[in-house]
Amino acid sequence: MLGFGKKKQPDDLRAIALDIGTEFVKALIFEVEDGKAKVVGVGKQRQRLADMQGGTVTDIHGVIGNCELALEQAAEQANALPDQVIMGIAGELVKGTTTTIKYVRSEPLQKVSVEELQDILEQVQKRAHERARAILAWETGQAEIDVRLVNAAIVDVRIDGYKVTNPLGFQGREVQVGIYSAFAPIVHLGALQTIAEELSLDLLSVAAEPYAVARINGPDESAEFSAIYIDICGGTTDLAVVNNGGLIGTKMFAIGGRAFTKRLTTVLGVGFAEAEQKKLAYSAGELSKTEQQEVQRALQTDVDVWLSGIELTLGEFTNVDLLPSRILLCGGGSNLPDIARVLKGASWGKRLPFARRPTVHFLKPSEVQTVVDATGKLGTVQDITPMALANLAIDLVGRSTASQTVFRRLLSSVGA
Repeated sequence: MLGFGKKKQPDDLRAIALDIGTEFVKALIFEVEDGKAKVVGVGKQRQRLADMQGGTVTDIHGVIGNCELALEQAAEQANALPDQVIMGIAGELVKGTTTTIKYVRSEPLQKVSVEELQDILEQVQKRAHERARAILAWETGQAEIDVRLVNAAIVDVRIDGYKVTNPLGFQGREVQVGIYSAFAPIVHLGALQTIAEELSLDLLSVAAEPYAVARINGPDESAEFSAIYIDICGGTTDLAVVNNGGLIGTKMFAIGGRAFTKRLTTVLGVGFAEAEQKKLAYSAGELSKTEQQEVQRALQTDVDVWLSGIELTLGEFTNVDLLPSRILLCGGGSNLPDIARVLKGASWGKRLPFARRPTVHFLKPSEVQTVVDATGKLGTVQDITPMALANLAIDLVGRSTASQTVFRRLLSSVGA
């Protein structure tokens, strides 16, 4: 495919983070140094309207061509093209939730063993899988929809009410384990696997993008860290809720930046490309006052609908008593000035369990402490998601975990 050497040494700790979005394919080539991902190549290619819809692939060959162009840009800058790739998956049908199981041990003086922990995790995963299938069957009307586990992470462990980070070796009677699991239909996962194969890349991992974004403020943050992450992509808006350091769940709905562009094509009577340029100029404050007012009026209804989607989606997080009062924004769609304006308004969220009015903060690439930009090309909210994917891959690059299942990696994360 590309003219760059793909020599792989035993100690080669280089990989690719590939964010296949509705509007753009974004590729980062990075190398792992001192527990951080150092980005040495960046590529970006716009998708055609028919290539992606709502965060999912609709034309595999079109997307492959765009990925090749983005990878060529990144490889030219890095002067190398690694073999391994981590890819993000999004879309309305990617379901992420935290499932908690509680049980009483018959031998409380016995230490929790690997076998016992494995049995607990298998019970949780089975329950989560059945729930994901039921939700997708109800939403799609297809009773036999096949789903696969994408991500899994232990987010809460308590023994006799005492919170621990690793249950192995502890004694106690009552064990409670909460595991975040993300599932996606096999048709969507299969499309990403096909893309990786056609690009001659080894698929290191597939990650649910809201899960990846929620992990960028990971181990270095306080255990009490809480926030609502909102990633406004081209085709969807992805939400993740983190409470006291634990990921409560992720949800998505099908309104993103492209919906606002389509509204402008209708109201202004222009083509999609011109409407997109008008939207970008509006977001950058480059329009005259008259044009600015015209665009704002055109988008008002859709912005209100989007905000209603945020309220409804946050209302579905019933497994948390109080929602975090800190909103962290990223994704190209968050540049629209109306987004921050309505989120900062006092009228929304009154029916939601906020302790106080939420504050709004735009995530900056410089705030992703585990990903270092050596290219100087990562500087916008659009770059957060591919950087989040690179962050997830730090512990996987160059290791044999590429062939492990998500479930085995979950066990490995607690030393099992």
